[in-house]
Amino acid sequence: MRKWWVGLTLLLLITGMIPIRAKAQQTLIVFAASSLTDAFEEIASAFETEYPEVVVLFSFAGSSDLAAQLLEGAPADVFASANNIQMERVREGGRIGSVPYTFAKNRLVLIVPSDNPARLTSLKDLSRRGVKLILAGPNVPARTYTNTMLERLAADPAYGESYRLAVLANIVSEEQNVRQVAAKIALGEGDAGIVYVSDVTPDIRDKVLIIPIPDAVNTIASYPIAVTHDSVHPQTAQAFVNFVLSDAGQDILAHWNFTSVRHPQRPHQEMSPVSRRVLDAHHP
Repeated sequence: MRKWWVGLTLLLLITGMIPIRAKAQQTLIVFAASSLTDAFEEIASAFETEYPEVVVLFSFAGSSDLAAQLLEGAPADVFASANNIQMERVREGGRIGSVPYTFAKNRLVLIVPSDNPARLTSLKDLSRRGVKLILAGPNVPARTYTNTMLERLAADPAYGESYRLAVLANIVSEEQNVRQVAAKIALGEGDAGIVYVSDVTPDIRDKVLIIPIPDAVNTIASYPIAVTHDSVHPQTAQAFVNFVLSDAGQDILAHWNFTSVRHPQRPHQEMSPVSRRVLDAHHP
């Protein structure tokens, strides 16, 4: 019996029906901005289906925190930032080994709890005394974009510098990343927060109202991605970057309300009927 089994095994090995050695599994470490959480997890699932020997592990956080970790030597194969400032910071520090590609864009929105306790209807209301405003912390890309927006409003005579200062005085909490801002507003821990439109995910969509920010003062966020210079698996890391840039990756990003760099005209997330009524009430 044993001789028969050994003989059959040798025959299968010779004919290639049993692999002599299974292909080694690779672990790809991706540092990504927290606003990319849902989209990148879906992208990773699709990527792992195409590359079954690869397991993608994420570290999601504010881009500034991720940049600091990378500059301190944290192991990573890919960095996806929510702005070019943090990517350039890491590149200048010698951790980026390829040309960064812009793979998605995003835009800011104002969100309030679904019951809208402060009765906010526009950006102008953020300067009202007593409004509890939650923003991302300093150096987080969403905060950088928000500061740019406030500077543009300060230059508008209809708002002025006093408006900007009053808004900043209403900040009650500064979060490490923009997803924490969205979560706190959904829980009713603040009257308003400024997040990316992609942060209004299905799990909080019925807990917040979206108040759009006019294009004239809004900032379009650009997201760059690159392979690190010391990636353990540089070819696999580049394959992941290529997948993010592919039609499949871009479709996933668009599904999660990012503006695709391949499909820039794809519509943004639709507002809920309640959010639309808030906007219509302010702009009859």
